Amino acid sequence: MENLLVPLYEHPADRPEAWEAVIRAAPRLYGVVLNPDSGPGAAPDPAFAAVAARLRTAGVRVLGYVDTDYARRPHAAVVQDLLRHRDWYAADGAFLDQVSSGPEALTHYRRLAVAAREAGAATLVLNHGVHPDPGYLRFADVLVTFEGTWATYQDLDVPPWTAAYAADRFCHLVYAAPADAVVAARIRCAVPGDRPHPWGTLPHALEAAR
Repeated sequence: MENLLVPLYEHPADRPEAWEAVIRAAPRLYGVVLNPDSGPGAAPDPAFAAVAARLRTAGVRVLGYVDTDYARRPHAAVVQDLLRHRDWYAADGAFLDQVSSGPEALTHYRRLAVAAREAGAATLVLNHGVHPDPGYLRFADVLVTFEGTWATYQDLDVPPWTAAYAADRFCHLVYAAPADAVVAARIRCAVPGDRPHPWGTLPHALEAAR
């Protein structure tokens, strides 16, 4: 088990070979972030529904992508996206993006976590992109504590409080990474792509197996 978390932000009709590679890699995956249109979109997309069904059949967590805009997006709008992911794609988890990192937003995200669980999210991943207040671990399964370039990753400073938790409570998402990149977190993804759209490329580990 490699515990890869794969955010592949490409339409299945445009990149069918990439999605096939992801599905074939099912035993190596922690989960896949499903992101039809910076969220579930305005209407169900049959191609994404088909991919989600195949991933679930292969035993892969399907995490519905929802943008929270650093606590600026209204609670009701986030919950609507969570419900759409559940109803349209049968997502069994949630990936909340652009999550605040300070303690002042803990109450807001605790409420969102409750809503995500009520919407059927067995797995909740919060993407802070940095190490947040440790209080977020009380209601999330995984915190993304790094999202950025390989060059920046070399200077990552891991705070001492993380040592009190299991390694699989943290995830690092690294882009513009070389093929031999070594990512420290138990749950991880390293892709060759760079801005403005790094998550349109497969992780090196899956590219090598294609």
